[in-house]
Amino acid sequence: MTTIDQEPTLGLVLAGGLARRLGGGDKPMRTIAGRSMLERVIDRIAPQCEMLILNANGDAARFAAFGLPVVADDVSDFPGPLAGILAGLDWTAKNRPDIRRVLSVPGDCPFLPRDLVTRMHRARGEENAQLALASSAGQKHPVVGLWDVALRHPLRDALVNEQLRQVGRFMARYRLATVDWPTDPIDPFFNANTSDDLTEAERLALLDDKG
Repeated sequence: MTTIDQEPTLGLVLAGGLARRLGGGDKPMRTIAGRSMLERVIDRIAPQCEMLILNANGDAARFAAFGLPVVADDVSDFPGPLAGILAGLDWTAKNRPDIRRVLSVPGDCPFLPRDLVTRMHRARGEENAQLALASSAGQKHPVVGLWDVALRHPLRDALVNEQLRQVGRFMARYRLATVDWPTDPIDPFFNANTSDDLTEAERLALLDDKG
């Protein structure tokens, strides 16, 4: 993995999403145009970060082919993305104390921007914000966020003591920079939740691969 000329950033891929509307299993492992969505996410994010880790529960061996650390949630009975983000922040604090910022992305967004980390850092700095999130077509994508590792303590409190589940609600408590991306020719935050979405993802992947 290469680094870019900016503050070192750890990439956290939330890879444990279940494909309930697609018949079950790990949604990021679904294949589009010959490659899994997770592989496409990793290829997009790895060049932008110091290193990557995956967040997923259950048997970590199913991700062994990617050669990345797999970090499980440690908040019981909480399947949502905030628990995965907390796990990533805690892992970073313990294993990479030299890194202060973590970029979270879902493992089922195969067309993520190649300038994601650069623009998120720039917006956070220009707006003196504590957090940054992505948006497109008037919609915010809180799971695509740039996090300060120090926020792991209030995040744990919110999860355990408040049973807070919405990423956006937690982010709203802090100074927040929102970074917008164009959707032409592809919405970079497209994700596949249904069979029709998978069909559209196939079409977009062929277009993206040609570009």
